[in-house]
Amino acid sequence: MSKRDYYEVLGVSKSSGADDIKKAYRQKAIQYHPDKNPGNKEAEEKFKEAAEAYDVLSNPDKKARYDQFGHAGMQGAAGGGFDAGGFSMDDIFSRFGDMFSSWGFGSSSYRQPTLRGSDIRIRVKLTLEEIARGVEKKLKITKTVACRECGGKGAKDARGITTCTTCRGSGVVMRVAQTVFGTIQQSSPCPRCQGEGTIVTNPCPKCEGKGVVRGDEEIAFSIPAGVQQGMQVNVAGKGNAARRGGSNGNLLVVIEEESHEHFQRDESDLIYSLFISIGQAIMGDSVEVPLIDGKAKIKIEPGTQSGRILRLRGKGLPNVQGYGSGDMLVQVNVWIPKKLTKDEQKLLEKLNASDSFKPKPSKEDRNFFERMRRMVG
Repeated sequence: MSKRDYYEVLGVSKSSGADDIKKAYRQKAIQYHPDKNPGNKEAEEKFKEAAEAYDVLSNPDKKARYDQFGHAGMQGAAGGGFDAGGFSMDDIFSRFGDMFSSWGFGSSSYRQPTLRGSDIRIRVKLTLEEIARGVEKKLKITKTVACRECGGKGAKDARGITTCTTCRGSGVVMRVAQTVFGTIQQSSPCPRCQGEGTIVTNPCPKCEGKGVVRGDEEIAFSIPAGVQQGMQVNVAGKGNAARRGGSNGNLLVVIEEESHEHFQRDESDLIYSLFISIGQAIMGDSVEVPLIDGKAKIKIEPGTQSGRILRLRGKGLPNVQGYGSGDMLVQVNVWIPKKLTKDEQKLLEKLNASDSFKPKPSKEDRNFFERMRRMVG
């Protein structure tokens, strides 16, 4: 089933301001909030759909990307926010819980895991070649893992866990409150079991009742092509394990780029400095330049000036969102010898006396900024 347009979900237009978007989301959140629709799966899905739409449209950067690329622009490592698969109820109440409280709602009657493992952030260095094609990585990471002795339950055996008598195993305590929106059923984590619904009476000797221990785990993950320095890839559920069966945290992979022997990077474009001799610049030539995945021959026209930019379209890096590739920009530099023999000096003196060797720069040759504009444009 395809996703609905975010503007359609909230009932706003592209020209709507931040206040209008927030007001529209407030109406949808109140209408479909689980406290007003207990056990209603359809309302729950609409509640999540509205939260996802608001998360994008209330963020100027995400909104601009969505306006340009639609839902496809929210995919991938650079998408930011929650995973492209949509929000979970945990995500929503973690992100917008304070907002709901200001509207008179509790955390929700929806059963939420109260324990979650912490995230782990690591840095991974990539070569330009790896960035160009994407890469699979496999790393061994020391973190908290579920205790094998007790299976992560924290108890020595099944008899070591009892149902919490305060919440009767639900993990939440309920109360009914009168608000400006009417009678609303509110919930909060059980103070006795901290929302777990159970109490460990006979702890596991290995993990001392925590359900987790320190250990190593080998984690395999994919990094898409086109990522950039500082981007973050989210590997869901591969962070630290939570105490007594809670949900795992995430592994956050921060990208670092290694410098390259030949190329400099500008977004999806690659810049290569080509040095040619005075003779090649005057008479022209056909030369070979390296690419990220091979080589290419380019033609140097007779009379090529130093600083000329030659563009090889589509020979740069792929866009991380999958929208084509950048270009290879070859900057031509004429190499000037620093030392000459006596015969070379005499020959050059004769050439300098020739009218052809006297500088006659065009307007474009004079304008350095114009050349830079053409390079980046």
